[in-house]
Amino acid sequence: MTALALLLAVVGAVCFAGAAVLQHGAITSRVDLRELLARPRWLAGAGLAVAGAGLHAVALVLAPVSVVQPIGVLAVPLAVGLSLRNRRPPGRVVAGAALCVAGVALVVRTAAAATPDAPADLGRFLLVSCTAAAVAGLGFAVLAARTTGRVRCVSCAAAGAVAFGLVSALLRAVSVQIATADVGTLLGAAAALAVALAAGGWLVQQGFASGPPAVVVAALTVVDPLMATGLGAGLLGEAGGLGPAGVAFLLGAGAVAAAGVALLARHHPDAARHPSSRHQNRSHQPSTPREVPT
Repeated sequence: MTALALLLAVVGAVCFAGAAVLQHGAITSRVDLRELLARPRWLAGAGLAVAGAGLHAVALVLAPVSVVQPIGVLAVPLAVGLSLRNRRPPGRVVAGAALCVAGVALVVRTAAAATPDAPADLGRFLLVSCTAAAVAGLGFAVLAARTTGRVRCVSCAAAGAVAFGLVSALLRAVSVQIATADVGTLLGAAAALAVALAAGGWLVQQGFASGPPAVVVAALTVVDPLMATGLGAGLLGEAGGLGPAGVAFLLGAGAVAAAGVALLARHHPDAARHPSSRHQNRSHQPSTPREVPT
């Protein structure tokens, strides 16, 4: 089962990278769902995103988070390669992608090794995790509303990643305890999943409207697993086995991953040329979708 989960996670990462490039190419500075639904490129990207999410969900059912989540970070170098096709990526962009991959892999592996595969109390986990995700996501969303350019791009993507991290954690927890949980808890989990998916999807589209797809994917793949593992390892006190040294190592690995996102946001060629979405909205000038390099 683990081998199949790894394969599904790899294919899912490919789908996520392709979806990011396609959707970014179809979005203007203003996210209008009615306009997007009329654009075949965006619909193709949405289809790939749904396929990737489905594959990732099945992988989480078949294997622990510690196995599946590190594979998802492969979407970062894939998105960099696709968005800079026919162009040589700058060294700092390559370094940023490498830092994201290394940092996320270390965080997930270390935290998950000291965390039970599922919470002892699914109802309590649902309440605490949803509250934490709402607070963190709102913080990033407020920052996005007050900024422009690369900061807005990363903030929107991070807010979406918080929502998707909640989805990952709940999917794994529910899949393990679905036979013993009461109906009310399962319905609450289903409602939380639906809200998180809708909010996360909308925030990610806002990120695509503000910056290059590689930056959005990097922020997603860094914050998502940090949120997913942090819910079990930190909020519910399930990482006591790590000790002070282990916690310090986790914080260092998270800082490495965050530094990778910062490098991508600052030095990605498309980020420097990307206009401020707020400025475009104020000008009220009609805009056309950006073209994806071919």
